[in-house]
Amino acid sequence: MKKTQSYTPEFRSEAVKLVLEQGLTLELAAERLAIPKSTLANWTSAAREQGQKMPGGRSISELEAEITRLRKELKQVREERDVIKKATAYFVSAT
Repeated sequence: MKKTQSYTPEFRSEAVKLVLEQGLTLELAAERLAIPKSTLANWTSAAREQGQKMPGGRSISELEAEITRLRKELKQVREERDVIKKATAYFVSAT
């Protein structure tokens, strides 16, 4: 007979944060926590559907919107950095 494992709400919340906030894949997070991938997938999808508030008072959709904004900002900053590198190389070689 197989015994079902029960997890505390805090553990579930932290596991979902690994996937949604820190960007780990379901496979990697499940492996690190030694839980079935399907269990973590269920928790993650339930959190997304409910718009569950994460610790800190922000919903998952708010966090996803912030991640999108930060990725765009990071892309712009990287492009600016690359332009500065090229300009620096040009002026150094010109002297």
